[in-house]
Amino acid sequence: MTAVDRLIEEIDRVVTERPLAVIAVFLLVTVAFGGGVTGIETSAGAGQFTQDIPAQRALDDINEEFETSIGGSATSAQVIVSDDNVLSRDALVRTLETQHRLESRSTLRVASTSSHADAIARQLDPDAANAAERRDAVAEATPAELRRAIADADAAGVVAPQVSVDYNPTAQAAGTAIVGISYDLPEAATTARVTELQTRSVEVVDSVPGNEAGENVILFGDGVLQSEITALLTDTAIIVFPAALILIVGFLIFSYRDPIDMAIGITALLMSLLWTFGFMGYAGIPFSDSLVTVFPLLLAVGIDFGIHIVNRYREERATGAGIETSMRTTTDQLLIAFLLVTITTVFGLASNLVSPFDPNRDFGLVAGAGITFTLIVFGVFLPAAKVFADRWRERLPIPTFGTSALGAGGSRLARVLHVGVDLSRIAPIAVVAVLLVGGAAGGAYGTGVNTEFSEEAFFPDQDRLETYSELPEPFAPTEYTFLDVLNIFEEEFEQDFVGSVTLYIDQSVRDDDALELIDRTTRNPPDTFATTDQRRAASTSIVTVIDDHAERDPQFAALVERNDRLGNGVPDRNVDEVYDALLDSPAEQRARGYVAADRGSARIDYTIRPGVDNSEAVADVRQLAERTPLEAVPTGDLVVNEAVIDLLTESAIRSLFTAFGLTALFLALSYAYLEGKAVYGLLNLVPVLVTVGLLVGSMRLFSIPLTPINAPILSVSIGLGVDYTVHFVHRFVDEYQAGLPIDEALDVTIAGTGGALTGSMLTTVSGLGVLWLAVIPLLRDFGVLLALGVFYAYLCSILLVPSLVVVWARYGDRVGLGLDDGLRDSGVRSSD
Repeated sequence: MTAVDRLIEEIDRVVTERPLAVIAVFLLVTVAFGGGVTGIETSAGAGQFTQDIPAQRALDDINEEFETSIGGSATSAQVIVSDDNVLSRDALVRTLETQHRLESRSTLRVASTSSHADAIARQLDPDAANAAERRDAVAEATPAELRRAIADADAAGVVAPQVSVDYNPTAQAAGTAIVGISYDLPEAATTARVTELQTRSVEVVDSVPGNEAGENVILFGDGVLQSEITALLTDTAIIVFPAALILIVGFLIFSYRDPIDMAIGITALLMSLLWTFGFMGYAGIPFSDSLVTVFPLLLAVGIDFGIHIVNRYREERATGAGIETSMRTTTDQLLIAFLLVTITTVFGLASNLVSPFDPNRDFGLVAGAGITFTLIVFGVFLPAAKVFADRWRERLPIPTFGTSALGAGGSRLARVLHVGVDLSRIAPIAVVAVLLVGGAAGGAYGTGVNTEFSEEAFFPDQDRLETYSELPEPFAPTEYTFLDVLNIFEEEFEQDFVGSVTLYIDQSVRDDDALELIDRTTRNPPDTFATTDQRRAASTSIVTVIDDHAERDPQFAALVERNDRLGNGVPDRNVDEVYDALLDSPAEQRARGYVAADRGSARIDYTIRPGVDNSEAVADVRQLAERTPLEAVPTGDLVVNEAVIDLLTESAIRSLFTAFGLTALFLALSYAYLEGKAVYGLLNLVPVLVTVGLLVGSMRLFSIPLTPINAPILSVSIGLGVDYTVHFVHRFVDEYQAGLPIDEALDVTIAGTGGALTGSMLTTVSGLGVLWLAVIPLLRDFGVLLALGVFYAYLCSILLVPSLVVVWARYGDRVGLGLDDGLRDSGVRSSD
């Protein structure tokens, strides 16, 4: 007797002899895992996938070192102010009062604020030390003084960048402006802390007379964004989980047809989920977008296990066998299949541990642990609970309901399920050829699938939000301000949500040739960059700030000229003197956006030509960084996103091959050990390859891009595909080894296992497919792909495996991989 046999024999004993003790132990363990649920934190958004990318580290350095950040940062926020004219006296006073209240609340930890109103007030009173004094300067200025101050601030170039594109310098009018907020926070500040401060800042902004938060003033920052993206998970759960519950319960009723059996199955499902949640809490793994998909996956496997246990048990009971004998036969046969399914599925999931993305590694770890818990719960607890319940049924007058195996006898479902076996008798070679060609064609077609990654990919579908807003509480979704902010940036400021392409100059810019080298990076730009009339890249850097200020200030222009030996307008000596003069001028704020306070780094922003493909622009800025003698790192949201996409494709392919290799090796060795024939392991893999090919082809057909969320789908589909084929092949092997001819063994297999596979497929597809209702398109796509993967795996197990078995039996002997001969004499049969 092997170690596996001894383990199963021990499980048989405790399940049939001490079911109540088993139930009690599992309930105690469930209570223990429940303690970890309270420790779960949340993590959402694109930032989960960019933490270790060099371009992202450069972007973080820019946001830390310069006063003008790219794409915002955890220590900054913006207040978008709307008015009939944000340059009117009342609007300016209201803006400065807003800044004063933010700066004066020490608990908000606001280090500084900036705005167009601030710059205008400095023209009126250069000695004003704080926002309150600048507010008073604007309030007390005469109309003529105020107009002159606005004109001077505009001439210094500090008004237009902070107001909307409808700004009219002549009329001195604009409809929208941005107030910048900088928080004094340590690097270790948590997202929760940032969110708390920004939420309280909204309350302070709303306290200013004339301000209406969410209406004419909107505070937007990384903390607000992260909290709202996290809220998307809650909104998705509120919509998806009830729908999934209704569908799953409906199909479980169809599959079990008995309220007590269904109650046991649902209890086991909930227990598996609770154990997994508890494991997350104790392991300190945050709940993220990627992990939303783990729980439908666990439901899929748990439902499959539960239906197979009950269905196989009913088959044995129908022969007249007693409770203990029937359950022993059931567990003898199915626990081997469950173990094979679990290990191969875990291989598919664990392959994500080689992913470069933390959320995908978390997905692989949590899902692998969850599948293992599911095996334990459904392999031990559910049989014990079933034995305990049926013993009480015999003692008490409890009525029985549906007790026949699903798909048994001459039912309509049985006739439909038999199609695959019928085809294996008529044209097995044609069936195998058609499905293999179909899978190969799907895989080839799917190589053209798009890849996608951006912060916007985590945003909700606005049309779906509008539809769901009509639902009653608590199903109506949250109001999301970041969608309004996105529209304002695009319409009022003509800024795309994706930041500019940037070169981060990671070296001192105090040397005489530093500015000259920065200027050279704008000459002869690639075709993807927008250009000026002088055939230079349309860009912004400390050099352009110097140029702009020199045009407005003759004294500063003379300083630049004295220190420009080449005569091209770029200082190439006494650079520190030029910096000192620039930073002591009205252009100070703008300059600090492009050179660090210690002058140890700088940045150059490049404008991309409209309509240019992002990947081409990123390739050009990377080449530019390599070509320049400066120590430059290409960065910006486009560069970061493209880096994620590069890793994404590599990660998906690596995980796929890892999962397939581990699964193939394990199944071959397992069947060689258990049944004496490694060929059975190979039989399991052919339908899985067809499933993967069809799934990849479907991604391109339905325009579903490869994203960080669904990247694990290919490796996961191997685990799910093996689930169905293992059950079919394992049952066939048992019947075939018992002495039945191939045709009869297939008949018994499809009658006994086909119904359970169908019930499992229907329940799983509905449970996973309900993610289509999610408000986050990424989760919706992942749910659709999982459901398709399960459906394709089911079809391949029902249609392809019977013909594959027949073809292999006919031609396998020619290559020394036949099915029979010495096999039946080995006496190996897992259900004995």
